[in-house]
Amino acid sequence: MPEHDDTTRPPSGPSGDAHDAPVGREQDAPVGREQDAPVGREQAAPVGREEVASAPAESAEEPLSLNAQLREAVRNAGIAQVAPGEAPSGRALLTAVGGVRGLAESVLPGLAFLVVYAVTKELVPSVVIPVVVGLVFVVLRLVQRQSLAMSFAGILGVAVSAGLALITGRAESNFIPGIVINSVWLVGLLVTLAVRWPLIGVVVGFLLPPDEDGSHQDWRADPAKRRTLTVATWLWVGLFALRLAVEVPLWLAGQVEVLAAVKLVLGVPLYAGLLWVTWLLVRTVFRNGSDTATV
Repeated sequence: MPEHDDTTRPPSGPSGDAHDAPVGREQDAPVGREQDAPVGREQAAPVGREEVASAPAESAEEPLSLNAQLREAVRNAGIAQVAPGEAPSGRALLTAVGGVRGLAESVLPGLAFLVVYAVTKELVPSVVIPVVVGLVFVVLRLVQRQSLAMSFAGILGVAVSAGLALITGRAESNFIPGIVINSVWLVGLLVTLAVRWPLIGVVVGFLLPPDEDGSHQDWRADPAKRRTLTVATWLWVGLFALRLAVEVPLWLAGQVEVLAAVKLVLGVPLYAGLLWVTWLLVRTVFRNGSDTATV
C-alpha cells in the first residue's frame, strides 16, 4: 500500500492571527475526511482481500509446479536429446552422452586407472590419479563458468571408489560403487515393468506435449506405444544385467585389469549404442509427433 504523502496537508501556522484559523478549518479538516479516511477504506481492505484470495491460487498451482519440475528433470537427462519422432543424428547422440567433454569426463578416469595399474601394479597411484583427472575437469568448468553437475557427479563417484579401495587395500574394491549402481538401476527398471509403468515410457511421455487433460502419459492407452516402450525398457534391463553378469565374476576373481577394460567397453559405448536403438524404436510409434501408432 503506498504511503500517505503528508506534504499535501498545509502546515499549520505557529502564530495565532486571524488568517491561520480559517486555513485550519478550510483545509485541514477536509483533507482528513477526503484523503485519510478513503485511503484506509479503499486500499487497506482490498489488499487484505487480494492476499487471501491469492492463497488458494498458489496452492492450486503446486501440483503443476511439481509436474513441471519432473518434466524439466527428464529434459535435462541424456535421453531428452533424442526426441520422439525426430530422425536420429550423430550430433544429438553425442549431446546425449555429454558431448566431447562429457565423453572425456566419463572415460578418462577409468582409463587412467587401467593404464596406471597395468604399469605399476600399485594401488595408491592407480586410484589417486583418476581423482586428479576428475578434479582437473571440475577446475576447467569453473574457469569457463560451465555447469558443474556432470563433473561433480563424476568426481564424487571416482572419489568414493578410490576411498573404498584405499580403506580395504584391494584394487578390486574400486569397482564396488559401479556394481551397486548397476544393481539399483536393474531393480528399479524391473519394478517399473512389474507395475506396468515402463520407465522408458514415463521418460518419453514427459518429452511430449501434454494431452487435453494435461497428462504426459497418454501413451498407456495405445497398445502399440505401450508395447514398444515396454520392449525398450527391457533392453535397458538387459544392459544392466549384462554389466553385472560380466563384471561381478571378474570382481570376485580379483581380475582387476580385465575388469577395468571390460567396464570401459560396457560403459559409454554400450550406453550410446542402446540409446540409438531406443531412439529408433520410439520413433516408430511417435513419427513426426503423430498420435497414431505405426507398428
